[in-house]
Amino acid sequence: MKVFVTGGSGYIGKAVIGELRESGHTVRALARSEQAARTVQALGAEPVRGSLSDVDVLNEAAANAEAVVHLAQAETGEEDLAAAGAMQDGIGAGTYVHTGGTWVYGNTDGVVDEDAPWNPPAVVAWRRPVEDAVLARAAHGSRPVIIRAGLLYGGDNRLVDAFVTRPGKEAGAMPYIGDGTQHWALVHVDDLARLYAAALRAPAGSVYVGVGGVNPTAKEVAEALSHGAGFDGRTTSLTIDQARQQMGPLADAFALDQQLTPARARADLGWVPTHTDPLSDLAHG
Repeated sequence: MKVFVTGGSGYIGKAVIGELRESGHTVRALARSEQAARTVQALGAEPVRGSLSDVDVLNEAAANAEAVVHLAQAETGEEDLAAAGAMQDGIGAGTYVHTGGTWVYGNTDGVVDEDAPWNPPAVVAWRRPVEDAVLARAAHGSRPVIIRAGLLYGGDNRLVDAFVTRPGKEAGAMPYIGDGTQHWALVHVDDLARLYAAALRAPAGSVYVGVGGVNPTAKEVAEALSHGAGFDGRTTSLTIDQARQQMGPLADAFALDQQLTPARARADLGWVPTHTDPLSDLAHG
C-alpha cells in the first residue's frame, strides 16, 4: 500500500515509518526541512517537501496515496483542521488515520475505554472540533480513523524525558505532582507504531486509545526513572504551581488521573501491546 505520513521525522513518526516499511508498504513523508528530508529518506521513505500549512502539497500527496497517517503536531487547532481537511479531500475513500491523545478524557475515575466522556484540560481542548470534523466525513464516504495515544516512552526523546527526567537530573531526584497517586496511561512507542500500521485496515469512523493497558502511578514512574538515571529511587513531590512553573500548561495534563484499556483495538485489529512492564523498561533505561 502507498502511505503518506506527516511528522515522519519525529519521535513517533520514525517508529511508524519503520513499522510500515517492515510491513511492506511504500511510504512518502512530509519534510519541512533538509534535515527532516534526510531523516525520512534514511528510514526508506520518499520525502515530500512542505509543512502542515501547505494544504495544496498535503492534498496532492494524499491524492497520490492509498492511505494517510497524520502524526505531525500542528501549531493551532485551525491549522490541524485545515491540514486534515486537505488530506481527507485528497485521499477520498482511502484510510485517513488522525492522531489525538488520551488527555482529552481528563480524570477517568477508574478504567475506561474510548467511549468515556471528554473532559480535557485547556491545553488539549482544541482537539474536540478537529476530531468531530474528521469523523463526520465517515458519513460521506470517507474512511477516517482516530488514534488517541497515551503517554509515550521508549527510544529517544520520549515525552516523560522532556518533562520528568530532565528536571529530575537537575534536582538529583525524579519529580511527580502532588502525592503521585494519579495514574498514567503509558504506551511504548514501538507498540504504538504497530497500532498505526494495523489501523490502515480499521473500519471507517473507528476510534482507538493507543495505550499499553498498564496504568502505573506518577510516583511509580518517577521511582522507576530515578533508578534508570542512577538516583537510587530518589523522588521529589512538586505542587501543581511548582509544576506549572516548570512545565507550563502541560502540568495540568500530567496531573490527570487516567486509567485506560485498549480493548477495542484488540477486538477490531488484534493489536496486543508487547511491552507489558513499563516500570521495568523505564528503570533499565
